[in-house]
Amino acid sequence: MLTSVDTDLIRVLADPLRLQIVTLLAKETLCTTHLIEETGAKQTNLSNHLKVLREAGVVETEPCGRFTYYRLRPDVIASLAGQFADLAETARATVENSVKRSCP
Repeated sequence: MLTSVDTDLIRVLADPLRLQIVTLLAKETLCTTHLIEETGAKQTNLSNHLKVLREAGVVETEPCGRFTYYRLRPDVIASLAGQFADLAETARATVENSVKRSCP
């Protein structure tokens, strides 16, 4: 049973703009221009956040002419959700079994 989650991925998704990008990409594949319009972020800032998401494996790219489209990798999000589900199950079992460490 898993007792911890991928903290690096949590840090990546903890940034409000990156979470907004991920939320948008969950609904459709978008290019940088679309993401700038949707988020209101500056192009340089958005590109830096997309780089972080790409390096973390959260998004993948698809070149299309002079544009680059970004697509969310649902398997990565599902894996993180599964880790949280396992953690919740461990906590449920602890509560049900009244597991507590005795004090010295």
